[in-house]
Amino acid sequence: MAGPAFDQLDGVIWLNGEMVPWRDAKLHVLTHALHYASSVFEGERVYGGEIFKLTEHSERLCRSAEILGFEIPYSVAEIDEACRATVAAQNMLEAYVRPVAWRGSEMMGVSAQASRIHLAIAVWEWPSYFDPAERLKGIRLDLATYRRPDPATVPCLSKAAGLYMICTLSKHAAEAKGYADALMLDWRGRVAEATGANIFFVKDGELHTPTPDCFLDGITRRTVIDLARARRIKVTTRAIMPDEMAQFEQCFITGTAAEVTPVSEIGPYSFAVGDITKALMDDYMRAVQPGEQAAVKTA
Repeated sequence: MAGPAFDQLDGVIWLNGEMVPWRDAKLHVLTHALHYASSVFEGERVYGGEIFKLTEHSERLCRSAEILGFEIPYSVAEIDEACRATVAAQNMLEAYVRPVAWRGSEMMGVSAQASRIHLAIAVWEWPSYFDPAERLKGIRLDLATYRRPDPATVPCLSKAAGLYMICTLSKHAAEAKGYADALMLDWRGRVAEATGANIFFVKDGELHTPTPDCFLDGITRRTVIDLARARRIKVTTRAIMPDEMAQFEQCFITGTAAEVTPVSEIGPYSFAVGDITKALMDDYMRAVQPGEQAAVKTA
């Protein structure tokens, strides 16, 4: 992404209860999270000055921390208020919000029972996650080499920093080959998700999406399922094998950053940007507007 480095932006960041100048929001190189990935985070979007499904994100942030064995020293309500205050301080109507919690530098080693838990919230302008022109015609996905691991080996239901290492590797490899992103399978060889978004397929007017048993059941994913059901579109959550992609007509991915983004190609498989995909793109963009947010409920 072009522009200044993220540590050189202007404004303020909420850090442990205080607004600090953006460039002063720093941590030590011996912070536990940097060495051992003991960090959890959220990605949220601001539309018209309001954060979409803020409380659900704050609740998930706290659950993620609990899964990693630490407690964020702020309540969900306090995190909500801090996020809103940071958006207001940054004076942005359309933006991205990043709350992140981590273990500090009091202990250095695998064990860090006595480390302080920190929380920071940053807000910045972030346009479409993918190139707008490419997004309208459907992005192209590579097939990733790395797979989402067995839940017995990682805390897969936490939005934890360490789980994204193979996502970065997979996305870099895909971009090097001219793709926008990559589709990851799970450890069983089933279709899982993109590197930072859930995936849906369309066949005979119905939606099919992988069971999120080893990756996050995204907040945007659940929102889109609700929107589809409101249109009386049947949604089936199930195991999907890679060779089934030859039979699907449409495909799209969902996520806070990706929103609803059509997919035109995954490896050797091609998809149309069809009516259902377009309708759900429009429905989602209406749902996130401030006047509509209260009416959108997660199942």
